[in-house]
Amino acid sequence: MIEVTVCCAPAPRTVFEEVLQLPAGCTLREAVEASTLQRQHPQLDWAALQPGLWGRPADWDRTLAAGDRVELCRPLAVDPKVARRERFQRQGRRTAGLFSRRRQGGKAGY
Repeated sequence: MIEVTVCCAPAPRTVFEEVLQLPAGCTLREAVEASTLQRQHPQLDWAALQPGLWGRPADWDRTLAAGDRVELCRPLAVDPKVARRERFQRQGRRTAGLFSRRRQGGKAGY
């Protein structure tokens, strides 16, 4: 038997995490099916999510090892670069937000 953790964020600010005892040689798909994710979140189409191990993309038929952390990732709603650019435009250039106060003798932008 191996111990595996299954993690998922089915909705914003909601986290599902469960530690499972599974037989050796179990695949990533079998681990998700053995968890209570489907029962707790029936509206979630977990097969459409991107599977991964410890934050790195993985295939559904990947064999798991003891201590693995299976993660199911939702697609990004907004590109992080675009979101940062829009936040910066709302704050203003160097006269508002993070750059409004400068330390005495500090470099611009720090």
